[in-house]
Amino acid sequence: MDELRALMSSNTLEHHWCPFTANRDFKAAPRLLARGEGVYYWNEQGERIIDGSSGLFCCPLGHGRREIADAVHAQLATMDYAPHFQAGHRASFELASRIARILPDGMDRVFFGCSGSEAVDTAVKIALAYHRAGGEAQRTRFVSRERAYHGVNLAGTSLSGMVKNRRVFDAVTFPVAHMRHTWLEENRFTRGQPPTGAELADDLERFCRLYGGDAIAACFVEPIAGSTGTLVPPVGYLERLREICDAHGILLVFDEVITGFGRTGEAFAAQSFGVKPDIVTLAKAITNGCQPMGAVAVDERIYDTIVDAAPDEAIEFFHGYTCSAHPAACAAGIVVQEIYEREDVFARGRALAPHFQERLFALADIAAVTDVRGYGLMGGVDVAPAGAPGRRGLEATKRFFEAGLHVKFTGDCGIVAPPLVAERDHVDEIFDKAERVLRTF
Repeated sequence: MDELRALMSSNTLEHHWCPFTANRDFKAAPRLLARGEGVYYWNEQGERIIDGSSGLFCCPLGHGRREIADAVHAQLATMDYAPHFQAGHRASFELASRIARILPDGMDRVFFGCSGSEAVDTAVKIALAYHRAGGEAQRTRFVSRERAYHGVNLAGTSLSGMVKNRRVFDAVTFPVAHMRHTWLEENRFTRGQPPTGAELADDLERFCRLYGGDAIAACFVEPIAGSTGTLVPPVGYLERLREICDAHGILLVFDEVITGFGRTGEAFAAQSFGVKPDIVTLAKAITNGCQPMGAVAVDERIYDTIVDAAPDEAIEFFHGYTCSAHPAACAAGIVVQEIYEREDVFARGRALAPHFQERLFALADIAAVTDVRGYGLMGGVDVAPAGAPGRRGLEATKRFFEAGLHVKFTGDCGIVAPPLVAERDHVDEIFDKAERVLRTF
């Protein structure tokens, strides 16, 4: 590490304010990645690091897929940028069609942005526009959940249920009613869906009685709460939310930025759990993390209601981004969707999941581990706090990296989500390294 720092001037790292990072601590001993190939990264010293979290859950195909890079290069060489305000390019329509084919039936209208955070803000606006177009402009309230993460733009910050993500920004957020989270003491170390806790969904019914069901525009949930540590929904929980939303005319929004594109064994968690939302937010794995892109998919009745309410030749939805459906992102997305289909990637992940879950839950006998949760190729491992919350998680991040393993920690929870193209040996390598490190605490 001293050798690495010697290669850099004292100011090399200082100009970049790193996101979600303890900047002073990181810059004192930086963990810098130099390249990626397959399920591995390499640091600047040439040491190999297995990717236990698919980057930030966005690289299910692993790294260095040449066909994606070639498609982006070819697109940039042909047309580097095209506006989508009153114009367009064919690739965006092709990508939307490909995504629509794997979404739940009827969810075949896709709006593109540049990130999951933008997708959530877009979904909030779509919900408001839909109710106004349908003659229910009084529906302006939103419901989310404790421990929720819905990105970092203003709508997502408002919906967030993670205190440190919102406490500094209250002046610019809007009021949101937060249901209780679904983690229960009695469900520790439960594989798959916990058997108890479905009644927590009745918080939504309570809010309907408190505010009036006809005042609520939408209920936002992650089917599996990802960034907070893989909180798998209790049996019957999502079904109960769907029932309550239907009874009161509330839109149900699934944030599938992490769970989308095969992480749960099906294309989307909505299909894994058999519950169809009205709106889905997507990002990350759309392009395998190779280009920034987010999207919102809606049931066609939502699109039709908004579009049909506008006069002829009028803009129906006053929203969009300069780089909505950027040509390079669309080129990457199309190739990624082709690979998913050609290599049957979702089925590969589904086949690997039992071994992954077996190795994941084998960590339960480690003294420092206080809970394990998992579903598909996604798992959360809580480690006992040491002093201030998150301190042990940061230390675990460093020790994992030194051991040749990348795992994303949120607070004191490690979130393991290897690429869907990983093999059994890769899963074993991830958990062999994780076990050795966790036993040092």
